[in-house]
Amino acid sequence: MVSNVSSPTLLEALSSDFLACKICLEQLRTPKTLPCLHTYCQDCLAQLDNGGQVRCPECRETVPVPPEGVAAFKTNFFVNGLLDLVKARAPGDAHSGKPTCALCPLVGGKSSGGPATARCLDCADDLCQACADGHRCSRQTHKHRVVDLVGYRAGWYDEEARERQASQCPQHPGEALCFLCQPCSQLLCKDCRLGPHLDHPCLPLAEAVRSRKPGLEELLAGVDSNLMELEATRVAEKEALAQLREQAASVGTQVEEAAERILKSLLAQKQEVLGQLRALVETAEEATRERLTKIESQEQVAKAAAAFARRVLSLGLEAEILSLEGAITQRLRQLQDSPWTPGPTRCVLPKLQLHPGLQDKNCHLLRLSFEEPKQSQKDHEKVGAGTQGGDEAQSQVEERTKVGKQGGAQSLCKDGALTPKEGKAQNPQEDDDVQIERGNRANKKKKCKGRGKPVSREPSPILRPTLEGAALLPRPVFSWSFPTRMPGDKRSPRITGLCPYGPQEILVADEQNRVLKRFSLNGDYKGTVPVPEGCSPCSVAALQNAVAFSANARLYLVNPEGEVQWRRSLSLTQSSHAVAAMPCGDRVAVSVAGHVEVYKKEGSLATRFIPGGKASRGQRALVFLTTSPQGNFVGSDWQQNSVVFCDGLGQVIWEYKGPGLHGCQPGSVSVDKKGYIFLTLREVNKVVILDPKGSLLGDFLTAYHGLEKPRVTTMVDGKYLVVSLSNGTIHVFRVRFPDS
Repeated sequence: MVSNVSSPTLLEALSSDFLACKICLEQLRTPKTLPCLHTYCQDCLAQLDNGGQVRCPECRETVPVPPEGVAAFKTNFFVNGLLDLVKARAPGDAHSGKPTCALCPLVGGKSSGGPATARCLDCADDLCQACADGHRCSRQTHKHRVVDLVGYRAGWYDEEARERQASQCPQHPGEALCFLCQPCSQLLCKDCRLGPHLDHPCLPLAEAVRSRKPGLEELLAGVDSNLMELEATRVAEKEALAQLREQAASVGTQVEEAAERILKSLLAQKQEVLGQLRALVETAEEATRERLTKIESQEQVAKAAAAFARRVLSLGLEAEILSLEGAITQRLRQLQDSPWTPGPTRCVLPKLQLHPGLQDKNCHLLRLSFEEPKQSQKDHEKVGAGTQGGDEAQSQVEERTKVGKQGGAQSLCKDGALTPKEGKAQNPQEDDDVQIERGNRANKKKKCKGRGKPVSREPSPILRPTLEGAALLPRPVFSWSFPTRMPGDKRSPRITGLCPYGPQEILVADEQNRVLKRFSLNGDYKGTVPVPEGCSPCSVAALQNAVAFSANARLYLVNPEGEVQWRRSLSLTQSSHAVAAMPCGDRVAVSVAGHVEVYKKEGSLATRFIPGGKASRGQRALVFLTTSPQGNFVGSDWQQNSVVFCDGLGQVIWEYKGPGLHGCQPGSVSVDKKGYIFLTLREVNKVVILDPKGSLLGDFLTAYHGLEKPRVTTMVDGKYLVVSLSNGTIHVFRVRFPDS
C-alpha cells in the first residue's frame, strides 16, 4: 500500500515545536530518544527517573532506565543535526550580537575575528570576506560551498546545509560518523573503525541506508495502513454516536408526547371521577335538606303539644285539668296516630377502584427496548472482523438484550385502561430509578439544556448501562443539567472549582470569566460572590459566612459581599492550588508544593503537614484535594499517580495506585456522607467509586451518562454529586444506595 501522507519539509521541522522539549518547554538540550520515539532533554528525563523507570509524559508508556542511567538512552542525532542548523543562525559574538569570523583568531593570532559576511556549509564556520576568498583558493577547501551569511541566516540554504551536515562522533570530537558496524548496529568514525570494530564487517553510511531504508519504508507503510484503518474506525465511531444521539432525541420526543397523552387521559379521568363525586354529594345533600325540613316541622309541633300538656298536668287545678282533658287527649292521639318519618336514609358511599396494573410496582407505561443497528456492507468492510474485546462486549450486549426482553411490561388499551403483560421486571430497583429519572426530567424539562456528549474510549458496540453488580454499588439517578454561561460572560466558561454553598446551592469558580457564580441545584442562577479585580479564581471552598478561593498563587478569604478578610501568599512552583473546607466549617485547607496547609478562619496557620511525613518530601503533588465527613483528607497525587487518604496529622491511612485508574492521572475527588470516594478520570470520561477503605468498587458514571471531559466535582448534602464538564455544562446526579 502506498502512503498518501506527505513528508514534512525541513522548514516545517525547524519552525514548529518539534525541537522543543515537552517537559521543560525549552529547546532540546542533549536530546535522548525513548523506545516510544519521543525525545526529551537528558536532564529532564533524569528528573522523571522513578526507581529505575521512566514514564513517557506523552504516551504514558513506562520504560526501564538502562543500568548506566538516562544518559544511556539513544542519542537523537537527527534532532542534533536540526539543532545545529538553528544554533548556527544565532549571533556569534555574545557582546556585540554580530557574527564574527571563526578563522581569523587561528590564522592572524587575533583575540577575536572580524565581522563575518559568509559561511562555509562544509566546515560550518562563519568567515570574514578575506577568509572566505582564501577559503575558495585553498586546495583542501576549494570545493567547499561558501555562501552569503545574510542569505544563510534567512534560511535560503537550509536544504543544502542539511545535505552537507556530518554527524560528529561522541567518542572522538571533530571526527564525522561515516561507517555502520553491522554486527553491533553502531555508528563509527574512522578512529572507531580502527578500534574494537576492526574485524567487524562495516558499511559506509550511504550504502547502509540504501540497504535498510526499504525495510523501514515498508514498516512505515504498514503503520500508515493501520492509521487509515484507525481513521475509518474513528469516523465510524463518531457516526454511530451521532446516530445514537439522533435516535435518543427522537425517542425522547416520543417519550414526552406519550407522557403528555397519558397525563391528558389521566387528568380527563380525574375530572370525570371528581365530577361524579360532586354530583352524588349534591343530590344527596338536596334530598337530605328536604327530609330535614319535614322532620324539623313535625318535631316542633310535637314538642309544643307535649310541653302544653305537661304544664297543665303539673300546674293546673283539678277542674282545669278535667276541662282541658278532652282537647289534650284528642291532640295527643292525633299526634301519636299521625305517620312519622321513617328511619334515616342510607346514602350510597363512593369507593375508588384503581386498575390492578397501577397497584403493581413493576407497572411501566413507558419502557425502552434495544436493538442492534443495521450494518451496511460498506460499514462492514470498514470495521472488519471484531477483536476479542469487541466480541466480549457484544456478548454482554446480547445478554443484556435477553434480560430486557424477559422483563415485564405494561401497555395502554384504546380506552386508557392498563393491560399487564405476562412476566415481571428482573430488576425492580432499576425500574424505580428509571421512573425517578423520568419524573425529574419531566419536572425540569426547561432546565435540561447542554447535556454532555457521551464519548468513551472503551470498545463498546452500543452504549448501555452496566447491569452487572448493580445491586451492590451506589447508582446515579440523573436529576438536573444546566449550562453555566451567563449573558454577561465574555468567554466560554472554564470551571476550575465547585463547592456546596448553602442549602441546595453550589458555588462555581469560572476562571475564564474571573467570577464566582451561584446556582441552585436545578440550575437557577443566584448571582455572584464578588472577587478582587484581576483575580481568576481557581479552586473554591465555602466556610461559615465566608468563601475561600485560590488565585494567582494566593489564598483569599472573602465575605459573601466580596470584602477581602485576609490573603496569604502561596508557592509559585505550581500553577494551581486545591482548596477544601474542613467539616467544622471554620478552617480551610490548601495544597502547596506537595504539602497541605490548614488555616483558621481568622487567618492564622493551624497546621502544616506532608502526607506520609518528611520521608515523602518532594514526592507529592496534590492537584485535587477534599475532606471527608470525619475530617480526613483525600487528594489526587500527580507525582505518585495515586489517590492518597490521610488523617489530619498527615499519616497516610491508605493509598490507591491500582489498575482502576486506567493509566490516567487521578482527577477531582468528592466524598459522600457514608465516606465513599468519587474519583474523576477525565481522559476516559469516567467517575469511579472507592470505598472508605480504598478499594475500587467500579464505575459510577461513564460516557453513557453524558460525561465528556469531566473537569471537577463536588458533593452537596452528602447525596448529590455535581459534575462540571469542559464545555461549561453541569450535571447533577443523586447517589442512590441499594439500601435506601
